[in-house]
Formats: sequence, C-alpha cells, structure tokens
Amino acid sequence: MNQAQLPYVALYLLSTFLASVSQVLLKKAALREHKSLLAEYTDWRVVLGYGLFVGCSLLTMLAYKGVPLNVGPVLEATGYIYVTFFGVVIFHEKMNPKKIGALVLIILGILIYAL
Repeated sequence: MNQAQLPYVALYLLSTFLASVSQVLLKKAALREHKSLLAEYTDWRVVLGYGLFVGCSLLTMLAYKGVPLNVGPVLEATGYIYVTFFGVVIFHEKMNPKKIGALVLIILGILIYAL
C-alpha cells in the first residue's frame, strides 16, 4: 500500500466505524417500547441509524477510489472489533472463550494481511 492510498483507507475505516455506531443506535431503538408502529420507525435513533448506513455506503464507495478491491473486505472486518467493543461496553454483553477466540482470529487475519 502506498502513501496515496492511506487517506482512502482511513475513510474506509471511518465508514466501518460509523456503520458500527449505526448498528448500536438501531439496537438501542429496538430495545425501547414504542407507542405505535409509526413511533417505532420515526424514533430519532432509527432515523439517524439508517441515515448513517446510507452515508457509510457513500463513504465506502468513495474510499474504493483509492482502496484496492482485495483490501476492502479486510478493512470491513474491523467492524467486528467495533461491534464487539460496543456490545461489551454499552450493552454489557458477556465475552466467552469462543467469542474471544473468534475475535483473536479476526485480528490476526487483519494483521497478517497488513504485514
């Protein structure tokens, strides 16, 4: 990877991070009680979550101007790290050995590809 590609890689990683944030917003909205079906879909968390997803799709398309196609899925895999972190910190989900092992494999895969 050369210097010219680094801003695009950073943009891709930002897009993946924001997509993970949008997943948190959608889960937070899903855990709440709503008065009606309309209220459920017009909740600010839902609107912002889907808006972020659309924005992330556009950012990812822009990032692919400088990110090779074979690197994209590796960068996208960082989303698993973000989602796991948010799950533990925000939703107090428990990590078991299987989940930790899977996360370690993902991180090792990213590192091996990067090196």
